[in-house]
Amino acid sequence: MTQKPAPPVQHGVRLVPAYFLPGAGQPPVREDCQVVEEDMLTIDVEGVGWFTLMWTPTASLHEVLGFSRDHGVLAATDDPEVLSLTAGFLFTEGLIRSLADLRRMEVCSSDSGIVRVQLVAPEEVNPRRRNVTIGSSCGVCGGREAVDNLVAGLVAVPDTARLRSAQFDELMSAMRKLQTVFTQTGGAHAAAVFDRNAQIIAVAEDLGRHNALDKVIGKCLLKGVDLSGCGVLLSSRLSLEMITKAIRAGFEFIAAVSAPTSLAIEIAERFGVTLAGFVRGGRVTIYSQPQRVAELTTLP
Repeated sequence: MTQKPAPPVQHGVRLVPAYFLPGAGQPPVREDCQVVEEDMLTIDVEGVGWFTLMWTPTASLHEVLGFSRDHGVLAATDDPEVLSLTAGFLFTEGLIRSLADLRRMEVCSSDSGIVRVQLVAPEEVNPRRRNVTIGSSCGVCGGREAVDNLVAGLVAVPDTARLRSAQFDELMSAMRKLQTVFTQTGGAHAAAVFDRNAQIIAVAEDLGRHNALDKVIGKCLLKGVDLSGCGVLLSSRLSLEMITKAIRAGFEFIAAVSAPTSLAIEIAERFGVTLAGFVRGGRVTIYSQPQRVAELTTLP
């Protein structure tokens, strides 16, 4: 039996011992495999409740202190991933409408797996869930009433941006080149924000598709990025909760490599979003609001 040398490892990747069986008549190979890291992050919102997420830390946590309304981001890095995820989660869960609703976020000094949050007006918050552990693939549960609760407060997105059909595949290829954790492990999702000029302006990876989307939205919030006319790329399927998160951020396009669900299409149409699925191999399928795609603008 031979043994392959261990490859270099980055944040978000773990090495685990494994045995590769190449096929009949060939000897097994012992190798250190790269797998996506899974950890727990608890967001403790004072006066509201706590939320524990299963996530992938793809950057160091030791250089991040927190965020305050008076001083902004307090970190030695310009990409404080744990704060991006926290801010994005608070935003897409409807706990904040903007950073103005956030008094402070602080990474616990004794446990970097806890972020403590103070809101400006916690008494005004009515989260749809609290004191829960949210799995990496967690979606919406509870039937049609839960769907209505999920979309409550959403507003239709503007209609200002336009793309050519070929640009969807170009954007997806560009995001793929930025997926460093996926390249090493094959086990991470990605989300990327692109502007009206079809240029990627932010990207994030995580084992959870919801986390990847929250991270990239949070990055934009913390950096003050204007999301007008922007869209988002997803490496996952298009489920209802992913759509509502994207609508809350105001994205005009949502594009993914995989399929949408019927409810995702219904809600995208209702709130004016152009939904694109199966973006791969030079093809794309448009499920809602086709007027933003150049080749479809003249449809009756």
